[in-house]
Amino acid sequence: MTDTGVIDIHARLRAETREAHEAIERDLAWETRVSTREGYRGLLARFWGFHAAWEPALAEALADDAFFTPRRRLDRLTEDLRHLGLDDATIRALPRPSALPPRGRAEAFGSLYVLEGSTLGGQVIARHIVRQFDLRGDEGCRYYRGYGRDTGAMWKAFRLRLAEEAELSEPDVIVASANRTFDAMRLWLCASSGRA
Repeated sequence: MTDTGVIDIHARLRAETREAHEAIERDLAWETRVSTREGYRGLLARFWGFHAAWEPALAEALADDAFFTPRRRLDRLTEDLRHLGLDDATIRALPRPSALPPRGRAEAFGSLYVLEGSTLGGQVIARHIVRQFDLRGDEGCRYYRGYGRDTGAMWKAFRLRLAEEAELSEPDVIVASANRTFDAMRLWLCASSGRA
């Protein structure tokens, strides 16, 4: 693997997913959604449904627990929803998208590009939410805090693995999967008011 490999696939993903990335940022309107506690809880409920559908498929496609387990975020969402007043039965009954999650390693890495990249922007959103609802520590905001102080290091490690995967498989599949994931996530998160 070369530094060029890291730059090439990452630069290509940034360029070729820009439109889909901008669409989700525009349509999600997260500041409006989190302006109330109910809206914030509803948005987290939609994220929970997405991760509940995606994470098992990613785990199966990657078949690499050491790499993927630290990147799972469903438990964080569950803890946040509990903190915001939902019980476990209600959480388990939350709807999930019908869109097909990724299959195969290349598709999984394309999808993970979207999910891992969201941890970077999540840092900004977390600060806003903590102030908005006067939260203490990680309570109620574990999902958006991502990996906390380790977020930058986790992103760098992911980018290195992504470059390795791009050299071993089909970069076109990775890029197409990233675009499909952005679109699936946008359609799912923006399909309702997000109330739970």
